[in-house]
Amino acid sequence: MKKKPNSKYAGVQVGVITYSYRSMPHDIHQLLKYVVDSGISAVELMGGAVERYAGIPADKDQIAAWRANVSMDKYKEVRKMFRKAGVDIYAFKPSALGNKNTDAEIEYAMRAGKALGAQSVTVELPRDPVQSKRLGALAAKHKMHVGYHTHTQATDTVWDEALSQSPYNTINLDIGHYIAAGGKNTKQSLLAFIDAHHDRITSMHLKDRQSKKNGAKNLPWGEGDTPIVEVLQLLRDKKYKIPVSIELEYKIPANSDAVQEVRKCATFARKALEA
Repeated sequence: MKKKPNSKYAGVQVGVITYSYRSMPHDIHQLLKYVVDSGISAVELMGGAVERYAGIPADKDQIAAWRANVSMDKYKEVRKMFRKAGVDIYAFKPSALGNKNTDAEIEYAMRAGKALGAQSVTVELPRDPVQSKRLGALAAKHKMHVGYHTHTQATDTVWDEALSQSPYNTINLDIGHYIAAGGKNTKQSLLAFIDAHHDRITSMHLKDRQSKKNGAKNLPWGEGDTPIVEVLQLLRDKKYKIPVSIELEYKIPANSDAVQEVRKCATFARKALEA
C-alpha cells in the first residue's frame, strides 16, 4: 500500500490550493494523485474537477439549476476518496459565491463544502458589502465559514466590515499579495495582523512576492520579500490552528512541473517549521 502523505509539520498543517496544478490537465483522480505525489496531506479544493465529477452541465445556462438540485453523494465520495489517500479537504473554492450567483447556488457551495469535509468556502472579498452580508447570513444558516481572499487591495482594515457582519465571515489571508500591495503593508505589520486576527483567519495562501517597490513579482520561495518563514514560525510558536495553502504562482522552470515545484515549496515550509 502506498505510504500516505503527511505535510503537517510541527503542528502546522501545510496544504495546497489545487489551482497550483492548473498547468497539468486533470480530472479528480489525477488531481488527487498530483497532491499525493507532492507529499501534501490537505487541500483547498477548487470547484472545477469535483463539479465535473458530479456531472455539471456544459451549458452555462443550466448550471444554476443543476447546483440547486444536485445530490451530495458525489461530493461525499470525493471526501472518502481523498481521506483514503491521506488527504483532508479544509476549504472549498467553487465559482458559485459571486453577486451574480443565486442564493440556491451559494447554499449549494456551503452544502458541498460540508460534504467534502471543509471548514470554509473561499471567495474574493466582494467590493460591495451587501454581498458579504448576504454570504455571511447564508453561511450562518449552514454553519459554514466564508474565507475572503484579497489580492493587492489588502490592507489591515479591508476585512473589517465583512467581519462585523457575521461571525461566519472570516479571512483567507494571502501573505504574498499583502506584501506586494505596498503602502503601510510590511513584514512587521503582516505578523502583527496575524497575531491580532488569528481567531478570524480560516486559511492562508503562501507565495513569495516582492514588495511593491521591488517590482511585486512572484518568485521561487526564498527569493522574494514575503516573510514565509516568519509567518510559519509564528503559527507554530503561538499554536494558531490555521491551515496554510501553497499557491504556486511563480514561473515553473522548463525542466520541472507543478508537482515538483509544490514539493519544493513543502520542503521549504518543513525546514522553516522544523528549524
